[in-house]
Amino acid sequence: MNETEINRYLEQIINTLNEGLLVVGTDGTILMINEAFERLTGYRAEEVIGRPCTLLRCDACETFRTKENDNWCALFRHGEQDKKRCAIIKKDGGYLHILKNASLLTGPDGKTLGAVETFTDISEVFRLDEKIEQLSRQLECGDQFCGIVGKSPAMKQVFEMIQRAARSDAPVIVYGESGTGKDLVAQAIHRLGTRREGPFIQLNCAALNESLLESELFGHIKGAFTGAYRHRLGRFEAAHGGDLFLDEIGDVPLSVQVKLLNVLESKQIERVGDHRPIPVDVRIITATNKNLAALIEQNLFREDFFFRINVIPIHLPPLRERIEDIPLLVDTFIRRLQEKTQKPVTGIHRAAMEALMEYSWPGNVRELKSTLEYAFVLADKGPLTLEHLPKQPVDKRKGAGAKKENDFKDKEALIEALREAKGNQSQAARILGVCRVTVWNRMKKYGIQANRFRA
Repeated sequence: MNETEINRYLEQIINTLNEGLLVVGTDGTILMINEAFERLTGYRAEEVIGRPCTLLRCDACETFRTKENDNWCALFRHGEQDKKRCAIIKKDGGYLHILKNASLLTGPDGKTLGAVETFTDISEVFRLDEKIEQLSRQLECGDQFCGIVGKSPAMKQVFEMIQRAARSDAPVIVYGESGTGKDLVAQAIHRLGTRREGPFIQLNCAALNESLLESELFGHIKGAFTGAYRHRLGRFEAAHGGDLFLDEIGDVPLSVQVKLLNVLESKQIERVGDHRPIPVDVRIITATNKNLAALIEQNLFREDFFFRINVIPIHLPPLRERIEDIPLLVDTFIRRLQEKTQKPVTGIHRAAMEALMEYSWPGNVRELKSTLEYAFVLADKGPLTLEHLPKQPVDKRKGAGAKKENDFKDKEALIEALREAKGNQSQAARILGVCRVTVWNRMKKYGIQANRFRA
């Protein structure tokens, strides 16, 4: 094939490329594109040829455009541009993330005729980079620790204890009310610990009756009981070489506590229906929202088992004791819900945030998350408002407002009575129709001095 034949099939050759190709004149007018360009951008040739290349709105070109020397952009001054990652806007308005390469086209006399640019679609790479960045933020950003949101002093102490526990192989127990995130603490210990390459197995002990719990923990052999049609691997064996997280340990029956204590001492298990000991190498992490000391006094929890699992205790504070973390949690949950629902919700109104800050959160972080999920169901766009929140936080907010208004009225009435009585507390009490002690208490509450009213 000679040069003439190659030129004859040049268009066909160009259209076999997977990369988009764009030829522009020195004034920025699009002269030619290939089929890959059409596929990537959604534009047909007749829609772009003769139009300025600025219709693509490439974010990397903005800093290069110049009118100096009648050139359209810096490309015509420097002759080429190194490959760079950038984004262009497709016909449908969506972003296309590309790797762009550009160079000049020159004639035999060295005169610049135009420029050629190639586009490589890197949307998948960009998506993966965003995912990695998101995961990195969850693990390492200043407001989060291994996915646990918080920067209050109470949570910083928790994070320090997690790091210390991770360096040890001793049993850990996590105390906290329901909804505080005890499972996240257990996962963080595993991620940071020496067993992170091993499995992380968890089991909610409150969800099963005694016989099923024993089978789940230790496994069983075929025929061990009615319905045991095949061998079953227990959670201890599944967690071999890693960590086993037993949630709601306070609900474990006494008979199972005895067997768990034996496993912790001997590092061996016996499957249900079998008497052969099986060695297991597992670190135990437990959690509870109950007062184990009180259960011990009621003979509902074994004291020896308690001492065996209570080696490294970690206490998770309830949300009402770390209210400074609520804005961080709200921001985190809103971002996640934006990604999940694709709704144009832009944040939260100040009054709504204040309502969330003033609520006591008996359900802790789990309740806060559910509250924002509810708000996203009602909201279509813009910031979340009081109207989008469920009844409990709003009622608490209204009650707090009423209390503030009553306090203001009481303070104003007290000042007026003291002014009329020229600072005499007994006379002020008669004016208000209350006892003298009430006047004194209110003066102390509002920081009012009687001598300021005396002549």
